[in-house]
Amino acid sequence: MLKVTFTPAEFEALARTDLSQTTCVVFDILRATSTMVTALANGAERIRPVATIQEALEQKAGHPEALLCGERLGRRITAEQTKGTDFDLGNSPREYTAEIVTGKSLITTTTNGTRALRACLGAQEVLVSSFLNLQATIDQLRNNHPKQLVLVCGGTHEEAAFEDALAAGAIADAVWDLFTERTTEDSAQISRSLWQAYRDSLNDSIQHALNARRLLAVPELAADVDCCLQMNTIDQVVRLDPQGWIR
Repeated sequence: MLKVTFTPAEFEALARTDLSQTTCVVFDILRATSTMVTALANGAERIRPVATIQEALEQKAGHPEALLCGERLGRRITAEQTKGTDFDLGNSPREYTAEIVTGKSLITTTTNGTRALRACLGAQEVLVSSFLNLQATIDQLRNNHPKQLVLVCGGTHEEAAFEDALAAGAIADAVWDLFTERTTEDSAQISRSLWQAYRDSLNDSIQHALNARRLLAVPELAADVDCCLQMNTIDQVVRLDPQGWIR
């Protein structure tokens, strides 16, 4: 079975589904999964995704050495939002330099990406993907040939996200021959068709994405869009382990 989930409305159903024989690949291209992949490539030891600000603060109490990371409405979480604690980092991959994250544990909460990851905790394997490590993810899937594969898009607010559907389509296209028509859902065909239509003009096509337009309108965040659209600059397979840490 090959399917794509497009919106956060599907997270709850996903969390209730028996995923014990399923591989999930999670995308939040702009920007959560791109940032996670970048942080690990730059030497972070592990990343704990949590759904809420309160959970992040609770995890920090148990891991006082960890950096608090994440965003709400695209911006780093501040003391005003937490009633006392400024987060160390936001959700821009450009913040996660080797000088800052090497050897560190990170605790992160974002609007959609971390919620998507938490919904997949019961899966046999959860991969964290982006355009940055797309080929490494594809190679992992082709080598392991999962019988059930769900490509999970983080979305924008509660809606589908163009860029996430594109990335899911790239994966679907690359593993299409591993599945039959009987085991391929329409959602995968939709996403694959989107990728085939726009893959040769990725930077231009991103102008269709609401999230990209929002970031481009903020001077200090605009460069994140090009950063997250780089293809295969990181040769790492990134996973969510059974204990809830991304490594």
